[in-house]
Amino acid sequence: MTTKLRVAVIGSGIAAQHLAGFRSNADRFEVPVLCSLDEERGRALCDEYEIAEYTQETASLFARDDIDIIDICTPPHSHFDLSRMALEAGKHVICEKPLFGSVADVDRMMEIAAASGKSCMPIFQYRYGTGLQKLKHLTELGLTGRPFMTTIETHWWRPPAYFAVEWRGKWKTELGGGLLGHAIHAHDMLNYIHGPCAEVFAYGSTLVNDIEVEDTAALAVKMQNGSLASLSMTLGSREQISRLRFCFEKLTVESIRDPYKVSRDPWRFVAEDEAHQRLVDDALDAVVPVADGYARQFALFDQALQAGEAPPVTLQDARNSLALVTAAYHSTRTGRPTPMPITADHPLYNSWLPEQG
Repeated sequence: MTTKLRVAVIGSGIAAQHLAGFRSNADRFEVPVLCSLDEERGRALCDEYEIAEYTQETASLFARDDIDIIDICTPPHSHFDLSRMALEAGKHVICEKPLFGSVADVDRMMEIAAASGKSCMPIFQYRYGTGLQKLKHLTELGLTGRPFMTTIETHWWRPPAYFAVEWRGKWKTELGGGLLGHAIHAHDMLNYIHGPCAEVFAYGSTLVNDIEVEDTAALAVKMQNGSLASLSMTLGSREQISRLRFCFEKLTVESIRDPYKVSRDPWRFVAEDEAHQRLVDDALDAVVPVADGYARQFALFDQALQAGEAPPVTLQDARNSLALVTAAYHSTRTGRPTPMPITADHPLYNSWLPEQG
């Protein structure tokens, strides 16, 4: 019999979705305390999710012996320091996207986590949609053949009111624009299926809103597996869609268009001929749908912790996605393709912020 893990949640925005994920795993987790500077929203979440304690004292959480996990749901600029303090206090960490503001920060956090003996799990809940999981299953069975081309669209709508929140739209606090904060799931799904990127050429612009960071971008990507990818992002699409399309030697795969549930079924899997279609369909029939999103990622995290294994999403996974962002920002500013991986000698390794990079 496993012991429930006790979670302290910091934040009261995206934290609502985390709390729903923990409630779906009530046999694995309990949340005794929520910390938020927004008292109205924080107490409302405590009432809704039956959390016994509300606090605004973040530091008090790290010293508690009855907390196993610190779940960080705060604005991006605070993620690194909160993760560091939690690990150094002997707590496991769950941290929302975008994880940190540089590849260097991820590398430093790997060292901190290793020294602490605790896990730091980035959030990439889109991985666990049944549609994407079916594609992952087919790649593992070798039923897709060689990869050729992937296209991913993140076309959302964010009006000026969205950026009225103090920390949004600013390099110092949001750490980047739509490429970092909105399309980051697309980057992870690309890497999840194909592995790391090899080179990026990018254009980025601020076209939709009067903000510091980009809200529209187009990327051409070479993957290490030899395939190509085309990624587009805008926060100026009146019809909001997300869409992923994978072209393989033996199979073409296309997602649904729901902007925030794109990895869920029903995806289309079109094989090269009827015989191969039967093999694909039989393989897909063997995939048993389970809870997806946060609920699934949290359940897998619990399983990993109980088994003493690495979390289902690792710091290396986050590094891959942030390396793509780093390469894209560098390409946008230089007008040239940026080769990868991003190493310590890269000019944007320590920061892509304009005043520092």
